[in-house]
Amino acid sequence: MLQAINVRKSYQSLEVLKGINLTIEKSEIVSIVGSSGAGKSTLLHILGTLDNPDAGEVLFDGASVSSLGRNDLARFRNRHIGFIFQFHNLLPEFTALENVCLPAYLAGRSEKEVRVRARELLGMMNLEHRAEHKPSEMSGGEQQRVSVARALINSPEIIFADEPSGNLDTKNAQELHQIFFQLRKELDQTFVIVTHNDQLAEMADRKIVMRDGYVLEE
Repeated sequence: MLQAINVRKSYQSLEVLKGINLTIEKSEIVSIVGSSGAGKSTLLHILGTLDNPDAGEVLFDGASVSSLGRNDLARFRNRHIGFIFQFHNLLPEFTALENVCLPAYLAGRSEKEVRVRARELLGMMNLEHRAEHKPSEMSGGEQQRVSVARALINSPEIIFADEPSGNLDTKNAQELHQIFFQLRKELDQTFVIVTHNDQLAEMADRKIVMRDGYVLEE
């Protein structure tokens, strides 16, 4: 489903990724671990098309996305990829429902259809009662579950999560981890997760260990 072929990335004289080869299969939950500076987030951003490799390429279903222009890449990302970040990245002036709807509005879908699906997803996150609340009126765990619903709104083939439970207490982190596996069971969802959480890393189908810009082991 997703393949990285000899991906390299440098920032000025610092070589961050040194020839990464990696394959992610449909419905897999894959964790990426390693010390700070190992290249985990850089790899995640390149796999998620948020950044371009200096060399090598990224394939989705056998087709290269590395050569897409900026606008085509943005459309591809919006329709096929979901993202979950450590600090939620919810827009504070919008309600939970509106935050979930935004990626679908950007994709040009009808407002009625989108709002129905957004409420369904908030229901899956046990957040029906928070639909009209703004982020400041919700706990950290609730905000992160809203961001999961937002990542799902366009039915992406794959979701990338960068330290998704890094800002949560133990209880909320465990609940979030269970949601990922529930979504894989119910929606056949694929996840690639960068994490320092040992419990989540070990729960994954596959754990990828990075060090100094290389994949050390799987």
